[in-house]
Amino acid sequence: MAASGYSDLREKLKSMTPHRDEYKSKYVDGTSNGSGKGGKRKYRESDDDECEHSDDSAEVREQEADRVKSSILQENIFTPEECALIEEKIDEVVANGEAGLYREHTVDRAPLRNKYFFGEGYTYGAQLEKRGPGQERLYRKGEVDEIPSWVHELVIKRLVSSGVIPEGFVNSAVINDYQPGGCIVSHVDPLHIFARPIVSVSFFSDSALCFGCRFQFKPIRVSEPVFVLPVRRGSVTVLSGYAADDITHCIRPQDIKERRAVIILRKTRPDAPRLDSDSALSSSPAERPAPLKAKRSHRKADPDAAHRPRVLEMDKEENRHPSISRQSRHSISSENYWKRGQDYDKHRESSGRKVKMRRH
Repeated sequence: MAASGYSDLREKLKSMTPHRDEYKSKYVDGTSNGSGKGGKRKYRESDDDECEHSDDSAEVREQEADRVKSSILQENIFTPEECALIEEKIDEVVANGEAGLYREHTVDRAPLRNKYFFGEGYTYGAQLEKRGPGQERLYRKGEVDEIPSWVHELVIKRLVSSGVIPEGFVNSAVINDYQPGGCIVSHVDPLHIFARPIVSVSFFSDSALCFGCRFQFKPIRVSEPVFVLPVRRGSVTVLSGYAADDITHCIRPQDIKERRAVIILRKTRPDAPRLDSDSALSSSPAERPAPLKAKRSHRKADPDAAHRPRVLEMDKEENRHPSISRQSRHSISSENYWKRGQDYDKHRESSGRKVKMRRH
């Protein structure tokens, strides 16, 4: 299921988020203010995206980690038996994708990670005509398959009955299927596309979600995260507020040791732009770019293909062993958490603060 045209993950990542060769050149406003605390610095996630983060002092990083933790809700909801049943359904999705049974933009292939859009899909990363936050667009209606019935019955209804999400919230479901060594670079789910919160459910194996990392290339490197959230098989993770909007999150290659899949459940905003409603893309037939064609495999369907180990050529990071931060249990109800996330969104809209980050 490797993507055609790429034999190495770092080549794919380089095309998505090119970095400057020299580490020092990433800093836009020079050195610290000399105090060692509280100063701001800017670094670039790519050649056209700037991110702003606090200095790496222990105190500032700890404060930021606390803000991330306070805006995450995590619960263990799905039993091993329920996980096994859902994982069988995910295998069916993989087999259908291999057989070419889905619509044009349902399947998006990348090295060591395949993405399956259902309900709604959108352009991102190297697919964009113009790179940068706010450029993502939903595909036209009907260009991705509808959310499978088993996702409604086995996943969404379970979350509604558990009080994690309200009924009727989800209209977009994405399945990310990772092989060992796979990753997804630091990003923020597009604010102009998706309402909050962002809900994800993990399957097949345990992993981790990292916040505030920086990816470098030549060779591939990932900086120490501000916060590492352990993600267990069958667990539900809900991102809102600061964790969803004001700091990037990613999955590092070293955190995918076995096959892992995640189902991401979101709601698109009513005013989210689409390819056929964007004046910049549809102003003139001659100027309108050709639709992106999904990369399809013409091999025969092989349901076991996803379980085969794949090799990623990466430099060893022998001196990098960041400890996994322990997620504290929050004594807050899902209802109060949901309301707090909505209040946070209103506060952001009224404050007018702009956070420059790589969206995904």
